[in-house]
Amino acid sequence: MQRITTCLWFDGQAEEAMNHYVSIFKNSKVLSVLRWPKGHADEGKVLLTTFELDGVPFQALNGGPNFKFNEAMSQSIDCKTQEEVDYFWTKLTEDGGEPGVCSWLKDKFGVSWQVVPEQLPRLLLDPDREKAGRVMSAMMQMGKIDIAKIEEAAKG
Repeated sequence: MQRITTCLWFDGQAEEAMNHYVSIFKNSKVLSVLRWPKGHADEGKVLLTTFELDGVPFQALNGGPNFKFNEAMSQSIDCKTQEEVDYFWTKLTEDGGEPGVCSWLKDKFGVSWQVVPEQLPRLLLDPDREKAGRVMSAMMQMGKIDIAKIEEAAKG
């Protein structure tokens, strides 16, 4: 049983966000949608959703306008190929998302994501610190990571 679940705080968009994310990630599903009960001022409106993205549990709470997302917390997606990097980058920046730098982006809800090819951390942690430095310099000039370019930088 998973003991830790990320809860994302929204201002009325919890169900929309859940459906958006479930449509992007394979092996994902909606688990539940909790609505305010009869007699409550928000009767019938969504309070909390639970879902899985590629087997990882999440909650989306309609908590109101008090808090906004920022880069202090992000979701990181490990990718095996450039096609995966391109897919997630495109899907998460569409409809008002914002590309960032060094693999970071914000989706249309303001949630921060990192789209990271598996080659990047391996090359950045290379024991050859000059090689790792070239990769870091190349990465710092990118938004979406280009695997071929970081591998070229590693070769010198």
